[in-house]
Amino acid sequence: MTPARKRLLIRLAVYGGLFIVFPLWLYSCMIPMPGKSHRGPLPPLSPKQVELSSALRRDVVELAEKIGERNTYRHDALKKAADYMDRELSVAGKVSRQTYTAAGKSCDNVEVEMRGSQTPDEIVVVGGHYDSVAGCVGANDNGTGAAAVLALARSLAKTSPARTLRFVGFVNEEPPHFRSEEMGSRVYAKRCREREENIVAMLSLETIGFYSDDDGSQKYPTPLDLFYPSQGNFIAFVGNVGSGSLVRRCVRLFRERAAFPSEGAAVPGFLPGVGWSDHESFWEYGYKGVMVTDTAPFRYPHYHQQGDTPDKVDFDRCARVVDGVEQIVRELAGIAP
Repeated sequence: MTPARKRLLIRLAVYGGLFIVFPLWLYSCMIPMPGKSHRGPLPPLSPKQVELSSALRRDVVELAEKIGERNTYRHDALKKAADYMDRELSVAGKVSRQTYTAAGKSCDNVEVEMRGSQTPDEIVVVGGHYDSVAGCVGANDNGTGAAAVLALARSLAKTSPARTLRFVGFVNEEPPHFRSEEMGSRVYAKRCREREENIVAMLSLETIGFYSDDDGSQKYPTPLDLFYPSQGNFIAFVGNVGSGSLVRRCVRLFRERAAFPSEGAAVPGFLPGVGWSDHESFWEYGYKGVMVTDTAPFRYPHYHQQGDTPDKVDFDRCARVVDGVEQIVRELAGIAP
């Protein structure tokens, strides 16, 4: 064997090894999550979850049926939705608005802040967008996420978090503002960075109300379909690689404290669906963010369609999820049991 041929074979062996080892390394870093997802029948709803299911239904019906389609094309309805978020968040403190102009119209991010008692400069943001896509009343996307923000604010209103805790209703997540400078969460995250705020965790509650136990009901972008279940009966915690530690912490806490199926992924943000909500805005400004979601278009047949109405939402399962997310927020914000 000539020296040149020997060098070529060595190179081929090295490249071949990398071709095998690198994907395995990526998998080990991004896919495995702590704890075990709940399997089997769900336990009966607790009294708290029964009440929570009713509250979620009430808020989603208000946003999706009584107010209806809400976006800059239906600006009057968008303002009514902002007013509703304002009234309901006020249970947790004084509500403030970040008002700016989008499509020539006044728009509002609506927030309430509970200042931390021990490390107030460390901030946890829990948010969900309250607008809907054009031509759609947006019950699941994202009436459920907005309702969950309200439910968490109500439940935690009388607590004393060690860290500062913010509940935010974001405007203009949907097209044509999505991923633009007019997207509400972009405007908000940009201001956070300009103020040099130390946001230690951001949770985006995005489309959390549809579940199916049918085989094949869950789809994924390639190659994630190789690693996850085919039944769309779980809640997902999704982040980019930089948010991996926060994803794993959320999954661990949820699995320890909630009897509900869950999956997690900390994967490259360029994969389809991974950045499709307000958490991506926080990535853009150097913060860790996680999307909590039923995976929206990868499961929900009425995504961005007129059929996205309250009757499609499973409020009981949604209540189980929100109850579990509350336990995560309590831990992140340093709220005593």
